[in-house]
Amino acid sequence: MRELPAPPGADELTELIKKRVAEAQTTGTRETVTVDWNEQKAHVDVIDLPLSKLYFNPSTHRIRAQRSHDPERDVVLEQAPWIRESQEYLRLLLKVSPTDTHLRDPDFDALKDSLKEFGQNDPGLVTHTGVLVNGNTRAAALHELGVQTMRVGVLPESFTWADINAVELSLQLRKDHRRDYSYINRIIAMEEQASLGRTPEQIARDFRIQVKTYHQERWILSTIRELIKRSQDADGGGLRLVDWEGAQERLKELQRLYVKLETLDRDQAEVLKELRLAAILLNFSKTDVRHIDEDFLKEGREQELLAAVTGGGDEPAAKPTGVVIPGLGLEVTAASSAVSEMKALNDRLLRASAVVRSKSDSGPLGNEAKERAQSVLDEARTVFDGAIDAAGRSSRLRKRKQLAPARLADACASIDQCVSDLVQARTSRSLDEEAFDDAVGKLRLSLLKLAKQAGRGLDEPGEGVAWLMEAAATEVPR
Repeated sequence: MRELPAPPGADELTELIKKRVAEAQTTGTRETVTVDWNEQKAHVDVIDLPLSKLYFNPSTHRIRAQRSHDPERDVVLEQAPWIRESQEYLRLLLKVSPTDTHLRDPDFDALKDSLKEFGQNDPGLVTHTGVLVNGNTRAAALHELGVQTMRVGVLPESFTWADINAVELSLQLRKDHRRDYSYINRIIAMEEQASLGRTPEQIARDFRIQVKTYHQERWILSTIRELIKRSQDADGGGLRLVDWEGAQERLKELQRLYVKLETLDRDQAEVLKELRLAAILLNFSKTDVRHIDEDFLKEGREQELLAAVTGGGDEPAAKPTGVVIPGLGLEVTAASSAVSEMKALNDRLLRASAVVRSKSDSGPLGNEAKERAQSVLDEARTVFDGAIDAAGRSSRLRKRKQLAPARLADACASIDQCVSDLVQARTSRSLDEEAFDDAVGKLRLSLLKLAKQAGRGLDEPGEGVAWLMEAAATEVPR
């Protein structure tokens, strides 16, 4: 956690803050706000400060992922966080949608309307140098409303940037907080806490999740970072963290499927992982992505995808070679050709997506590159759409085939439970024999109808169906 330099005019603002804190402690009704710090409660004084002298926090977790929206401006922000250009970039990111940084966030406008109608109910939080720790979004909304001052609690002068980030995180994770972090920003915050040496159990407790969920989130972030790296071109351009906002549930389902299959068949798990990630990248819905499962591979649909998207695979796939461990001279098996082929396909889609989502339009060549990349994605989506649609039909057919046996199994379970209930009712002499006899009569009719349908079209019925047909044949019509 690097220590940022004090913003311009920090000494002057610090003196103003000290004076107003002293006044608040000695005159009028003292207002304080409680913050959690180092597993203790700290009560800090609340004062009014000029909004124009406050700085947006460049380290806020709220927009950590969204900073990748414009890599060039992010570099400037990292190097000079207090200059006007950097502060305006932070102001922009606080207003946009977490999932699409090209759109304004409706939640921001709702907050702005609330502040306009009711005023500022809860104080923000600042450092002794005027950097907003909590209330960055409120400050941006108050700026738009033309408000001149903001009520803020002041953190102790001894606080380091590690303390500041910990306080911001603890405030955000309170259950009563109004506006949650976006998904990617939450898992980045978890990664940051782990880098500070905190255990998974401690982090899971703070985020109010189970430890297994924490490990799931870390797996997802690691996967996203790997995909971003694979999408980069020679110039370093590629996908951004913010591009994966909105894929939360699809990524979680992918992780659960991968963990389930990894111990049984690592190659199958890797192939399905690449297929699902490609479908997520192509923006297929959660229900569509679910059709990419073990049966998808059993039906050989991944080969159809490879043949269609890569133009038929003119060159034979290279056989996997071993990987030699440096210093030991040992050779371990590399990824199978199926995994390598799916990764190559996914890499192509990742790079095409990065080109389409990039901001640079350097003349006709830039436009042509985007058009070519878009055609790659359009072609892949058409092929994936056909494969997923076919897999969906197969899935529905399998369900219909399994529906009758499943219902009969449920009926058997109910009859077994009925036997137990019958014994208890006879023991307590509480059985309604007339109602029970009527129910058995309905069972008889149902079994006769089942026997009639079960025997149709079967030249050699199995043992169970044969017994049912024989039992029905002995029935004397009444």
